Amino acid sequence: MSTNKQLRVAIVHDWLVGGGAERVVLELHKLFPGAPIYTSYCTDEWRERLDGKVVTGWLQHFGKLRKFMVLGRIWWFSHLKFDGYDLVISSSGNGEAFGIHVPKGTKHICYCHTPTHYYWRHYEQYVREPGFGPLNWLARMGLRILVGPLRKWDWRAAQRPDYFIANSTHIQADIQKYYGRKATVIFPPVDTNRFTTAATERHGFVAVGRQVPYKHTDVIVRACSQRGLPLTVVGNGPDHDRLVQLAGPSITFDTAANDEAVEKYMRSASAFLFAAYEDFGITPVEALAAGTPVIAFKAGGALDYVVPGKTGEFFEPQTAKALADVLKNFNPQKYDATKIATFAEQFSTPSFSHNMKEFIDKVCADHAK
Repeated sequence: MSTNKQLRVAIVHDWLVGGGAERVVLELHKLFPGAPIYTSYCTDEWRERLDGKVVTGWLQHFGKLRKFMVLGRIWWFSHLKFDGYDLVISSSGNGEAFGIHVPKGTKHICYCHTPTHYYWRHYEQYVREPGFGPLNWLARMGLRILVGPLRKWDWRAAQRPDYFIANSTHIQADIQKYYGRKATVIFPPVDTNRFTTAATERHGFVAVGRQVPYKHTDVIVRACSQRGLPLTVVGNGPDHDRLVQLAGPSITFDTAANDEAVEKYMRSASAFLFAAYEDFGITPVEALAAGTPVIAFKAGGALDYVVPGKTGEFFEPQTAKALADVLKNFNPQKYDATKIATFAEQFSTPSFSHNMKEFIDKVCADHAK
C-alpha cells in the first residue's frame, strides 16, 4: 500500500455515539492511526476507542439538544479547515459530514451510509414518527418548515466529494437517484469472527435488535404468533411493551442478553427473521456468519446478502401475513451452515479494509498521474 504511507489524511464523521457507522470510522482509524477524526459530538467511550484522535467543537456541549441543531451542524462542518491534507474521508449518513469544503489539490472521498432519510426516501415516515418522544411535535414542525431548503443544501453538499462509496447496492441506487452521483459499493465491516457454526441443535426462530417502530418487529411477532412458531425476540426499546401485548404463547423475550447469549441464539436458531427496511443491516449478516439463514423483507441492504434457497428467503409485502406464508413453507434442512458462513466472509472486517485500501490506492494513483 505504498501510495498510502505518505498520505496526510483526515477523517470526518457526523457524530460518534455507537452503531454500524461508527464501526466504519473505527476501521478507517486503524488504516490511518495518525489521522484526526472531526465530528460534531463524541461520547467518552468512542473518544477512548479512537485513541484520543477525535476533534470536536462547540456542538459537543449541547448533549442531546444537538439532534435539533441541523443548521448548527451544517455551519460547523462547512467551516472546518483541511489545509495541508492530501485526502479527507467523510463518513456520512443522516448527517452533514460530507458537506465539508476541502482545498484544491485535496481529495475528498465520502463513504455514504445513506442519503439523509428525513429529507429523501423516508421523509413521510419521519413526519409521522420523528422518534423524539414528547418532542415529536417540535421535530415534526421543524422538518415540515425546513425540508425544502435543507434538501437543496443536502444536494449541493453531495456535489462536493470527488468520490462516493456506498455501503450497499441499495444505497448506491439512492445516491444516483437523489444526488445524481455514481458510487462504488464497499460493504461495511462486520465482525464475523465473533460467530461460529459449531454443531448445535437448531430450533425455532430469532429476531435481534432495538425495538423501535421502524424495525417492524411487530410483523415478526404477529407472524410467529399466528403460526404458533417458537420465536425468541432479543433486545429492548420503546416498542417493547406493545410487542409483548401482541405476542402469543410461542413468543419469548430476552431484554438483557449479553454478547455471548446473542451468539448462542444466532447459531441455534433455524432462521433469523428480519422485517426492517435497512440501508444495510449488520445483525442479519452476523446471523449468516453463524451459519443461520435469514428470512428478510425484500428491500434495502438485504438484497445484497439474502440469496433465496442459499442464504435465506425473502418475504413481501412488509406484512405479518406475507412472512407467515414464507414460514409455513420454510425448510431449514435445505441450508448448509458452513456455506452460509463462508458467504458472510465477503462482509468481514478484513474484506472492508482490503477493499478500502484498494479504492484509496487507485484514487491516489489516478491523482498522481
